Amino acid sequence: MTQHLHTQADLDRALGELTLRDPRLAPLLALTGMPALRRREPGFAGLASTICGQQLSTHAAAAIWARLSAAVTPLDAERIRRARTDRLGRLGLSAAKIRTLKAIAGEVMKGHLDLDELAGAPADEAHARLIALHGIGPWTADIYLLFCLGHGDAWPAGDLAVQEAIRIAFVLPTRPGTKETIALGDAWRPWRGAAAHLFWAYYKLAKAPGFAAAPALAPVEAGTEPATKPARNPNADRRSRPEAKPAASERLKRAKP
Repeated sequence: MTQHLHTQADLDRALGELTLRDPRLAPLLALTGMPALRRREPGFAGLASTICGQQLSTHAAAAIWARLSAAVTPLDAERIRRARTDRLGRLGLSAAKIRTLKAIAGEVMKGHLDLDELAGAPADEAHARLIALHGIGPWTADIYLLFCLGHGDAWPAGDLAVQEAIRIAFVLPTRPGTKETIALGDAWRPWRGAAAHLFWAYYKLAKAPGFAAAPALAPVEAGTEPATKPARNPNADRRSRPEAKPAASERLKRAKP
């Protein structure tokens, strides 16, 4: 069953379940308080907004999106497909992003891509279908699934803030890479999206002036597994979830309290 985070109450419940199953997360939640649920517009407009924000600062992405959404109203697949390339370029979009938006708009118009249908698909399956599209990478897929569709198990393993928060929280010697973060996230299925919200909140706290990580933020017992290990998703796509190297689990086990 696909889990969703549509409301703040959904996130509250999900993090309550997570901290019971994996008590290592309880000290983080106690420090951050309940994170606010992040949601964006679903459908083509939400995906277009996520694409516009790729590899840009928050300020630059917001400025480009404001110009695009004002110039193309309503912003839907048909209007983007018909929009002149030079006009979109004058709004601040790069040539690569224009090609991506037009390619995706074409897939939607042809009926090859049903974004609403992705909301009900398992997170790993929906992730694999999105990254198969021209110009959509893993980060864009996961952010769209989590923020726009409310997928409770979407796991942005390539997000640097999530990786850095994990490093600080579990006192790892170095920041885990994407493959290691994917492996570590298996412990939090089917609520990896809720875990991401918690780690984003903790990252913001950890980067605030005067913050000092306390020993309590390390695992309750170094190397312990969550109280209840979730069943693996049989529909998981192997391309989007590569097998973890032994070093990933070993590094977590060696985290010093």
